[in-house]
Amino acid sequence: MRNLKIASNEVPYHGAVWDITEALSNFRLAALLGWQDVAQRYRRSRIGAFWLTINMGVLIGALGLVFGTIFNTPMSEFLPFICVGLIFWGYYTQIVSEGCSGFISNSDIILQLDLPFFTYILRVWYRNSVILAHNLVIFPIVLLIFWKSIELSALLIVPGFFIVTLNMTWIALTLAILCTRYRDLTQIVQNIMQVMMYVTPIMWMPDHLPQRASHVMLDYNPFFHLISVVRNPLLGQTVTAANWVVAIGIAIVGWSFALLLLKKYRARIAYWL
Repeated sequence: MRNLKIASNEVPYHGAVWDITEALSNFRLAALLGWQDVAQRYRRSRIGAFWLTINMGVLIGALGLVFGTIFNTPMSEFLPFICVGLIFWGYYTQIVSEGCSGFISNSDIILQLDLPFFTYILRVWYRNSVILAHNLVIFPIVLLIFWKSIELSALLIVPGFFIVTLNMTWIALTLAILCTRYRDLTQIVQNIMQVMMYVTPIMWMPDHLPQRASHVMLDYNPFFHLISVVRNPLLGQTVTAANWVVAIGIAIVGWSFALLLLKKYRARIAYWL
């Protein structure tokens, strides 16, 4: 009996670690499922996923013209800024939104096959990363319009995107577990993301804020730091030490919480479906 009790306490922890490592070792499965999602969505369409790029380009042009005029900011500065901001914010929003239904939308597979739960999170991440790659095509076009070049500091987007990936995957994993148990939480998360878009410098630049407001809305806004580590390198701007520290810190704390959550509730997810 004593051995049985010890085993029951240890298996959930090893189950959580096994789930993550097994999903990563079989990443090709998640990539295949994610690519299939994109392909099926635009089956029989000649333009395919580039419809999303066209829609994003129209949105960037319209909002850039409107808000650039309102804030009286040179279009050569504002349009590249809002371009990268909207592209990555759309990426964050989609992962968070689809992460909420990450397990629910795969309920048929979960109830039939014993796959790692993190595979479905990687599926969400890969699907939206493919769409992100399509949308990023807009940025060089915007730079070309204003005869701007990409600086060598743009290479910092590689570690920046890695940190962003760590953060978005733990957020999606946590929300997938919680929203499977509490279905109303999905609507709350979507409302929070909508509000966060307006308090994060996406359609306005940090310089537009008064000094007092900027300290609160930027320093204590986690999404500001997550957007800065990928946007600033592309714009030739400096990524501050605070941006790196906060983004890495969120990843460490977030993954610690996500693993504890998966450890405790992994065995119950299938029953909640």
